[in-house]
Amino acid sequence: MKFDLKGSIVALITPFHEDGSVNFEKLHELLEWHVANHTDGILVLGTTGESSTMTHEEDDAVVEFTLQTINKRIPVIVGSGSNCTQTAVEKSLKYEEMGADALLVISPYYNKANASGMIQHFLTVADAVHTPIIMYNIPGRTGCSISEEAVAVLSKHEHICGIKEASGNIAYATNIARYLNDDFRMYSGNDDMIVPLLSLGASGVISVLANVMPQETHDMVMAYLHHDVDTALRIQLDNLDLIHALFIEVNPIPVKEALNLMGKQVGGYRLPLCEMTEEHKEVLAAKMKEKALC
Repeated sequence: MKFDLKGSIVALITPFHEDGSVNFEKLHELLEWHVANHTDGILVLGTTGESSTMTHEEDDAVVEFTLQTINKRIPVIVGSGSNCTQTAVEKSLKYEEMGADALLVISPYYNKANASGMIQHFLTVADAVHTPIIMYNIPGRTGCSISEEAVAVLSKHEHICGIKEASGNIAYATNIARYLNDDFRMYSGNDDMIVPLLSLGASGVISVLANVMPQETHDMVMAYLHHDVDTALRIQLDNLDLIHALFIEVNPIPVKEALNLMGKQVGGYRLPLCEMTEEHKEVLAAKMKEKALC
């Protein structure tokens, strides 16, 4: 199953009201802002979207609202993973029926799974749907990695179209790059490694940085894909300090603070996430001001 998405996919934050409820008016503003600033795809219910603290009803409402607002102008990817395989199947089927263009399925966190269980987890979800699936490898969050051997097997499934590679391990990314082709793509899951992974054949990035610099993140990827490596590398290196500041505390705390500094008024967080330290706020604000973002 071909999924021909290249470029910058924003791992979108979920805006909240002061009472903690989802702010759909603000979500609409953010979606339109990303379309206007050439973001190539939208990911909702990812790590950055705080889906782990949202109810199933809130998840469904965010997906439905996003799909209706975007209305096929750019692809919408929906996080439908779980450490329970059956739950991942049920969520994936639901979001497929709602019209998601692709599904992001994370490796089974906490229970982790052995080698065969990891493969069967993804195969079970992929066999149940007809929507393209992007596997999500982020061992720093899940406590487990999708092995190179598993990628070799899973990349051949007709419904598995790619992997979001967020291990931060360039050796791992190099090893799995041998399985890339027009039907199986890699997306960088680390903003400080966009150009390095593009050099290995990645098709783009699923990005936190794009929440605050959508045009620039798009430009970085497209410059590289159009063989202007110097421009892509310049954008990557020029924004490294800001990228590091956006991860000075656990994501998405800094990026929501950054959006609030920009006047976007996206609200706060849900426990166990809470407000940044004052010291870290000062560091983030300084880097934002250097980029004239606030």
